[in-house]
Order: sequence, then structure tokens, then C-alpha cells
Amino acid sequence: MEKFEKLNNILRELKSVVIAFSGGVDSTFLLKAAHDVLHDKAIAVTVRSCLYPKRELDEAVAFCKKEGITHIILDSDELQVEGFSQNPPNRCYLCKTDLFNKISAIAKERGILHIAEGSNTDDEGDYRPGMKAIIEQGIKSPLRDAGLSKQEIRSLSQKMGLPTWDKQPFACFASRIPYGDEINLERLNMIERAEQLLFDLGFKRFRVRCHGNLARIETGEDGFNLLTSASLREKIFVTFKEIGFKYIALDLQGYRTGSMNETLA
Repeated sequence: MEKFEKLNNILRELKSVVIAFSGGVDSTFLLKAAHDVLHDKAIAVTVRSCLYPKRELDEAVAFCKKEGITHIILDSDELQVEGFSQNPPNRCYLCKTDLFNKISAIAKERGILHIAEGSNTDDEGDYRPGMKAIIEQGIKSPLRDAGLSKQEIRSLSQKMGLPTWDKQPFACFASRIPYGDEINLERLNMIERAEQLLFDLGFKRFRVRCHGNLARIETGEDGFNLLTSASLREKIFVTFKEIGFKYIALDLQGYRTGSMNETLA
């Protein structure tokens, strides 16, 4: 595939790179490609924080161990980043700026020339203030530069035998809270526990949006089919109430990424 060759050439020209590695579809594909081209000159950094479930970190660790990739775990507390907890529309900019400052220090310490992240061409249409931080700090986006879309990345990942080729898209837990509503540890823990339950029950594509004491579940057709079971619905609302939600609602529009951006002008 021409785009894959272009990606390899882009990576080769970097000579050495730190990959911001979340363990998701895009960053796993990018890390694998970078390591195949640059070998030990490509390393991974993964954030450990309250914004991400432990299972994502465990999967990232397991992947790097299996592939023999140098992997650094970066402990981060985004709630201490000035302005982040107030959840402004540019929340992602604040977070990404702090994150890439920390990764830059790691790269400098190890003598690595570049930092790269896994955005693709599909990320160009939505509201993504984090992209501003990426541009400001000179972070590389090899997948976008190669013209690769999410579907092409999934297809190539499947051909490469990567376990993430059909993995659900994931965004940090802060994206489940409406802009302007405070982000705090209690809400983040509630969201994590609620989403872990749905994950354990077999839901594939879903989000639990937190509107105060109301949980709004977004799910795909697979989830709607699961919810025809009265016993499963009862388990969900009973457990969600134990977690701390007073009301549990199903969004009839279904699963979609960036639904909180629908409130922005």
C-alpha cells in the first residue's frame, strides 16, 4: 500500500522517536510501524493517571513486552494542571501541553530527536483543541502526514496481526463530562466503574456521559440489542445507582465520538 510505504519513509527520516502510546488502535499501529523501521530508536511512553482505565495501561504494557519495545510509564495528575479541573472548552489543549512538556523532557534525557502521536486524517474534522498543542510543540503526526484514515489503519493493523485492529475507540474520562462542569476524582471514578461494568457485560462501542447525578449511556447497535434483556437492564441500573448515579438514561441517538462538542457553537 502506497500510504504505508510513505509512513515508513516518514518514520525512517525521523531517525529516533518517542511515541505517545495510549494502547489504542492508532498509537499501537504507529508504534509497531516505528519499531519495525527504527528498532531500538523507537520507544513508547504511556501515561498512568485517573483519566484512563487500568485495563488500557495493562494492555499497553503487555504489547510492549511482547514486541520487545522500550516502554516508559509516565505518572501524571492532570487535575493539578492549572485550569483543567474547571473543564473549559480548551481542556485538551491544557492537558496535551502538559503531557508533551513531560515527554519532551524524557526525549531530551535519552537523546531522542522527535516525539510522535497517533492522530489520523479522520481527526481533522472535529473540534480538537489538543491539536494546537501538538502544532505548537512540533510534535510529529506521521499517520496524518501519510494520509492514513482510521479505516485504513484498522485494515493494515489486521493484516499485521495487531490485537487492536477492531478495538473500540477510547478517549479520556474527562470527555464524558460536559464543558463547564467540574472534573474531579469522584466523578472520574464513577465513570470508570460504570464503563467497566458495560465492558464486562459485553458492550463494544459505548460511552457513559456524566451529567451531574444522571448517567447517559451511548451505545452502538450491539448495545441496543443487549439492552433488550430485562435482567441486564436491571443489573445496569442497580449497579449504576450503587456507584452513585440517581438517574440512568439511554441516548437514542446512540454511540458517537465527541458528542459533548455538540453543545459548542
